[in-house]
Amino acid sequence: MSGKRILKGSVFLLLAGVLAVSPIRLADQKITAGADDKYAPLVSEINQILQDERLDGALAGVSIREAETGEKIYDHFGDTRLIPASNMKLFTAAAAFETLGEDHRFSTEIHTDGTLKGKLLKGNLYLKGKGDPTLLQEDFEQFAQELKSQGIEKIKGDLIGDDTWYDDVRLSEDITWQDEVYYYGAQVSALTASPNEDYDAGSLIVEVNPGDSAGAEPKVSMSPETDYVTIVNQAQTVPAGQPKTVSISREHGTNEIIVEGNIPAEGSRTREWIAVDEPSGYALDLFENALLAEGIEWAGKYTLEMGVTPEGSTLLLEHESMTLAEFSIPFMKLSNNGHGEVLIKEMGRVAQGEGSWEAGLKVMEDVASTIGVNTDTILLRDGSGMSHVNLIPVNEVSQLLFGVQHKSWFGSYLNALPVAGNAERFVGGTLRNRMKETAAQNNVKAKTGTLTAVSALSGYATTKDGKPLIFSIIINNDLASVTPIEDAIATAIAESGEER
Repeated sequence: MSGKRILKGSVFLLLAGVLAVSPIRLADQKITAGADDKYAPLVSEINQILQDERLDGALAGVSIREAETGEKIYDHFGDTRLIPASNMKLFTAAAAFETLGEDHRFSTEIHTDGTLKGKLLKGNLYLKGKGDPTLLQEDFEQFAQELKSQGIEKIKGDLIGDDTWYDDVRLSEDITWQDEVYYYGAQVSALTASPNEDYDAGSLIVEVNPGDSAGAEPKVSMSPETDYVTIVNQAQTVPAGQPKTVSISREHGTNEIIVEGNIPAEGSRTREWIAVDEPSGYALDLFENALLAEGIEWAGKYTLEMGVTPEGSTLLLEHESMTLAEFSIPFMKLSNNGHGEVLIKEMGRVAQGEGSWEAGLKVMEDVASTIGVNTDTILLRDGSGMSHVNLIPVNEVSQLLFGVQHKSWFGSYLNALPVAGNAERFVGGTLRNRMKETAAQNNVKAKTGTLTAVSALSGYATTKDGKPLIFSIIINNDLASVTPIEDAIATAIAESGEER
């Protein structure tokens, strides 16, 4: 398997290099068999859009199909493998709906291997995570309240976290050092926590405000509050009007968060979503804090550690997350990378009995094949699209988008896609500020994708005469902002056809 992946990657890099330096204009590849004259104006307009000089030296793949028949009406480098960025999430979401179901929920359990004697629990307390990335501080507080309502006011034992529902590989293989300290590259664990309702699991929010006057130490806070990380404040408050250079990062392999640089007096705050190292311990710390805040104490010394919930233990309570249909909204609308990776491991666990990337990616590839995707032409490395080694031709993206329309869960899938120009954050998502006041506004429903030198947009649009079309645009090796080119193509589709 790994040899096959390396070969595919090498062939792609060679091909990409040849195409990037080719003197042939990108739009010289035009329309494939299957198109008819009614689309000729749209074809001509897209060919013209692809003449944009911002694409010089870049490689653009464009595939357009009729949504009703799947017939290709436009194909520009449609079979060339390209890095999809977050368009990978289209495959992840489809596989998750097919494998897990719209009503699938993640769960978290609390067990004990002891007995309750009066108000004293004699035995260990186990926090068993089963993949839920939506746990908030308030959920841990609710756990503590429920335990107290069961009569537990003191514990004589240890507090143990169990994250064995998934394997212990925390990062997908192509995550860079630069990415892994921030929320979008956070570690994946079956036991984790999120700082707010965007559900960026395994991260917390660090905020820096200026001190009371120049020379004073800036004020640093975090949400949620936790002793699991250490803040090293090396920043300075400088006179008002001076440049703000403050930065927030984390030392690799530690939970030491470094704040440095200058922040001007009376200036605006700086916030950063920082990924923690080993998020299982982060969740366990929040649970301990919640127990203590609720007045549940320990009798004697105790430890916080990771372990395995023993067979025959007593289930004290179980918490279930929102459904997958609901979860797909923050996942797709906000393009949440951690959600993509959790879903890969959850699919592996449910379908293969193994919560790993290898098992989950096999499930995703199998599902794509059943939807009509030619899996011999693709290379899948993660569920988020963060990898620069993922490779998918746009014709296979548009085929996926055609095939999912016939699934019972397609309504939830479509509902999860960002909507062009819709200002509501959990409707417009990553497209809320794009294609405003055009025919694409509230019409185009599509997934965005962005990496260094990669941009993508794939989804659905309806023409003026009510014809639903599927499109996929992936641009690689770009050095300029090419989202206006994607928007122009999507808008051209929405403006095509005769008004009814």
